[in-house]
Amino acid sequence: MNSAYKLAGVNLSESDRFVKLIKKLITGRISAEKENIGNFGGFYNIPSGYRNPVLVASADGVGTKILIAQKSGIHHTIGEDLVNHCVNDIAVTGATPLFFLDYVAFGKLKAETGYEILRGIVRACRQNNLALIGGETAEMPGLYRRNEYDLAGTIVGIAEKKNLLGKFRVRKGDVLIGLKSNGLHTNGYSLVRKVLLKKFKLNDYIAELRKTLVEELLRVHKSYLKAVNKAKQTNAVNAMSHITGGGLIDNTLRVIPDKLKMKIDWNAWQRDEIFRLIQKTGKVPEEEMRKVFNLGIGLVMICSKTKADEIQEKLNNIKEKNYIIGEIY
Repeated sequence: MNSAYKLAGVNLSESDRFVKLIKKLITGRISAEKENIGNFGGFYNIPSGYRNPVLVASADGVGTKILIAQKSGIHHTIGEDLVNHCVNDIAVTGATPLFFLDYVAFGKLKAETGYEILRGIVRACRQNNLALIGGETAEMPGLYRRNEYDLAGTIVGIAEKKNLLGKFRVRKGDVLIGLKSNGLHTNGYSLVRKVLLKKFKLNDYIAELRKTLVEELLRVHKSYLKAVNKAKQTNAVNAMSHITGGGLIDNTLRVIPDKLKMKIDWNAWQRDEIFRLIQKTGKVPEEEMRKVFNLGIGLVMICSKTKADEIQEKLNNIKEKNYIIGEIY
């Protein structure tokens, strides 16, 4: 016999099945306080050793990239995108990520789809040494269509106050070190879908990309945590920017004092073919490309010119592709 709730579109038994599926994912370091799994809030022991600790938090989603995952039926990387995006957002402040919470809302919950999404979240949490201390899964048939879902995350990190990075450290003559992106990351997909999906199907092999379109569009948003930690060892990084919506200019200006300006050498690196394909297919003006996409630079480090070689050596040692892309004046 169907319950009234199930007839309204919410299947509690499917929710129970989903919980059973994901329990085996959340083990070890991934859950900071295992005895509190299932409680009304997540628990985390604040690390010792900080003299003047500051908590740094951020919340974000993955934008309309999620529609590519839904359309293709490939769900195991979108959660990884979410975690890495959030990690980068607080890492550029100088903070060390501590724990993560996720929120997934479905039109109709399918346990296997939910499991694939969580598999990506857990994988990225492990890679970034993050505890996954809680989350929420909702089924809302009146808000989302049957095969739709949305995804968001919250991250919290910690930093010694004196080690925080930002515009207050940036000086005239500093240089910009750009770190290579892994394609589009999680930005510009509304324009991408409008331009490319009119001409191509997701499973089309694109010669310029040397892969199918869906493989390119679902490339995982890169985590720069390892690179950031290496660069911070030099004590020479003044500020950093995560290149997301708004592109290289708008995001980097957020960490530059109002009295200073920056100059970018747009020929200092080679763009991935996906950006050329979007611009050519959609006849997108260069100015708009620069405001919408990362164009091949996913993170910018700002440092004293005399320390740039030291930082680049650290990055090169871990095979992190990087370029001097501009300066502060």
